[in-house]
Amino acid sequence: MTGNPTDRELEALKVLWSRGEATVREICDAMNDAGAELAYTTVLSLLQVMEQKGLVNHRRDGKAYVYLPLIERDRTFRDLTGGFLDRVFDGAVSDYPVHALESRDLSADELSELEAMIAAAKERASPRRKASRRKRPDG
Repeated sequence: MTGNPTDRELEALKVLWSRGEATVREICDAMNDAGAELAYTTVLSLLQVMEQKGLVNHRRDGKAYVYLPLIERDRTFRDLTGGFLDRVFDGAVSDYPVHALESRDLSADELSELEAMIAAAKERASPRRKASRRKRPDG
C-alpha cells in the first residue's frame, strides 16, 4: 500500500536515505536540526504510520528501533515530480522550467548542469522519435 509520502514523511525519508538507517532519536534530531520542532513521540508516530504505508521498516537494536527506507529516493522523486507536473502544470513539461528559472538565480555551473541534462534527454529522445516515425502508416 505504498503511496506518495507527505511533506513530513519525505523529510524523515531524506534522513534515512542519507544515512541508510537511523534510530527514532537520530531522525528526530536531524529533522529538528533542519528547522522542525518535533517531539520524539511525534516522530515515532510518524514512522509507525510510514511503516503501515510501506514506506519504511524497522528492526530492534536493544531498546532502540532502527528504521530503514523501503522506497528508493530517485523513484520517489520521479513520482513526486510527475504528480506535481500533472497537478500544477497540467502535464506541460515546458512550463515548469520557465517558472523554475524565473523564481531563482542560478549559477553558471547550475545552468551548465541543466544544459547537460537537456542534451542527454535529447539523445535519449532521438532514437524513440525515429522509431515512432517509421511505425506510422503513410497517409
